[in-house]
Amino acid sequence: MKSLLFLLVPVFAFAQVPSGEEILKKVDENSWAKTRIFTSKMIVQGRRATRTITSKSWVKGDEAAFTEYLAPAREKGIKMLKMEDQLWTYSPQTDRIIRISGHMLRQSVMGSDLSYEDMMEDAEIVKKYDAKVEGSEVVLDCECWVLLLSAKDKDAAYQSRKVWVDKERYIILKEERYAKSGKLLKRTEILSVRRMGGRWVAGEILFRDLLKSGKGTKFIIESVEYNADIPDYIFSKASLRK
Repeated sequence: MKSLLFLLVPVFAFAQVPSGEEILKKVDENSWAKTRIFTSKMIVQGRRATRTITSKSWVKGDEAAFTEYLAPAREKGIKMLKMEDQLWTYSPQTDRIIRISGHMLRQSVMGSDLSYEDMMEDAEIVKKYDAKVEGSEVVLDCECWVLLLSAKDKDAAYQSRKVWVDKERYIILKEERYAKSGKLLKRTEILSVRRMGGRWVAGEILFRDLLKSGKGTKFIIESVEYNADIPDYIFSKASLRK
């Protein structure tokens, strides 16, 4: 009897490990919504100076997003509009609407460690990546599943990603993003987790573009509202000049 129980233990333990797809679905359930309205601060930590940029964003699933920058004075009034895979920016200083496309999507947003491609990412992760569970590790004193993600689309900005998912709250606490060649391009670390709108939210995130110098960019979520009513006119090019 003892030998039989001994054989069953590893089988039972293995059965408790969810699949990569199941884990990603739970991550999406916690973070994704039909609509979101949130306010945030982006702290760009350069080699010589630090800048803090505040903004408000309206997001509709993975279809549309609109962001207005509120401060400082230099960036106030700058707006961005995403519609499907199209992106436009507006600057009140030039009163021009510019479409961001092609290689320009990889450029830095306002000198930060985030690219326009990073800012456009709103799709459910499980729809964009296949996932394999590699094991478990501790991050921020939390037991996490370690997942290796492979892009379903060969044209994805990052062909592979490695994520550490909190086993209890199903929020990503750490992430590495890789080029097709396997080179590590960016690292993301969650510095704090908060409960907002009935969900677990990354309150403070540190983004590091490993191809740049500097201390990285902190992104702080100050407030968030899920499944809010957002007027359709928000997601229009006309809103860029309002």
